[in-house]
Amino acid sequence: MGNILITGASGFIGSFLVEEGLKRDYPVYAGIRRTSSREYLKDPRIHFLEIDFSSEEKIVTILESCKNLGIRFQYIIHSAGITKAGKKEDYFRVNAQNTQNFIQALAQTGMVPEKFIYMSSLAAYGPGDPLTMNPVMLSDTPNPIEQYGKSKLEAEKYIRSLDSFPWLIIRPTGVYGPREKDYYVFFKTMSRGLETYIGSRQQILTFIYVKDLVRLIFDALKSPIVRRSYFVSDGREYNTQTFAAITKKILQKKTIKITVPSVIVKQLAYGLEKLYKPWGTIPTLNTDKYNVLSSANWRCETDPLLRDFGFIAEYDLEKGVSETIDWYKTEHWL
Repeated sequence: MGNILITGASGFIGSFLVEEGLKRDYPVYAGIRRTSSREYLKDPRIHFLEIDFSSEEKIVTILESCKNLGIRFQYIIHSAGITKAGKKEDYFRVNAQNTQNFIQALAQTGMVPEKFIYMSSLAAYGPGDPLTMNPVMLSDTPNPIEQYGKSKLEAEKYIRSLDSFPWLIIRPTGVYGPREKDYYVFFKTMSRGLETYIGSRQQILTFIYVKDLVRLIFDALKSPIVRRSYFVSDGREYNTQTFAAITKKILQKKTIKITVPSVIVKQLAYGLEKLYKPWGTIPTLNTDKYNVLSSANWRCETDPLLRDFGFIAEYDLEKGVSETIDWYKTEHWL
């Protein structure tokens, strides 16, 4: 069983990737920042690597140290990145430039793995056509609508430009589960009896439970397939009211429905960004988030997952939300 390096290991998805790797008996190296929390990385089998991706030279130093100790990585899952930033430049610096730094350092040190999985996002392609409501297809031209998605696409373009580099690109749709903090805001709002909507048009949503996602990634890791990309969802489609109904059922809550006109939400998002800017932070509701929340069509093509990996999700939304809310309650988040 080859060594596996998982970057961004302290994050929501990263911590579950580490757990899945250990479950499958891989020697797991968790790539983290010096300041990263290790709250969900307490298994004594985990090997830690503190990696600063801000320059190729710093990464080379770490990789050379590994080589000198006889440590090589047969597999790498690059999950490090940011989903929120105070400046546009930060998205591209962290998600795109740091990815390029990492791959160039791997090449320079002769540490290119047998397979490199890049954790991208459906956001790199953007939503589907709101008129035809056709799903986003792998053959479509990417059209991201937020800076996060644009920076992920930039990283993808670099990776796909490399000759003979053994990449796979994974683009999950909305990932939810224990430890996740964005959907948590929705669950918390519902638990307080409020059910809010933006405008009157229904969104078509797609999701993937985090445990299904990491299982797919490790199945893809052991497959012979390289140099392909995939959208990932549970293969089902939901609308906003179905999502709310499932959540209310599990929470056993009655709610007050509030529909806020789109123009008001857009103005509020813009105002909150201005308010938070002096502190170098970005609010949960921001203009990029508004673009996502107001897009009607988040369908995506998933047939290749079954064809290439035999992937069938074990969790539908009700099962996943139930397990997630149980965790939030156990941890006193709700």
